[in-house]
Amino acid sequence: MTETDARRRHWQHVWQAGQAEKVSWYEPVPAVSLELIEAAASAADTPLVDVGGGASTLVDHLLARGYRGITVLDIAASAFDAARRRLGGRAAMVEWVVADVTRWDPPRRFGLWHDRAVFHFLVEESARVAYRATLARALAPGGWAVIATFAPDAPPKCSGLPVMRHDPGALTRTFAPLLEPVAWRRHVHVTPSGVVQPFTYGLFRHLGETAGG
Repeated sequence: MTETDARRRHWQHVWQAGQAEKVSWYEPVPAVSLELIEAAASAADTPLVDVGGGASTLVDHLLARGYRGITVLDIAASAFDAARRRLGGRAAMVEWVVADVTRWDPPRRFGLWHDRAVFHFLVEESARVAYRATLARALAPGGWAVIATFAPDAPPKCSGLPVMRHDPGALTRTFAPLLEPVAWRRHVHVTPSGVVQPFTYGLFRHLGETAGG
């Protein structure tokens, strides 16, 4: 079984076994993500990709704010079921992509890349290198990236898997010189079961084709 197959099997099981509003990363209103997205990409026609979006409510809020050209990517097809039910007819306004981000070949460039809690599951260096390569192909020069991971004082695991925790310095080094940090946020997320999960959110700007892309 390949690493991609193992990840897909794990997340398919997670989504098939539980309700979207009970998973540990559930947020009824993803306030920090929305704040950073709106600060970076105020134009409603900015093409956006939400990496690992699954059943996240982010797409609901983006549509309500008038954003169009939204792509949601997830490794598990079952992750989209709850989101599509919730959105009803509006689901047709979204492009749903089933893919492993470390192996995805983006069909076009995006003005904004959003990832809340995918990158920190990539504990192998080879997977992080592949993720960065995908991001470099997907993000337009001058575009924006919002990347959120567990902070150093967060739990060492999430959803039964080990995670790699990051502070602003670690994320800056990881994505330099492709991305330049513009803003940071620390957010303490409390899961539906009451577990405290501190996050590091970074807002980055793509520096262009010559910057390691």
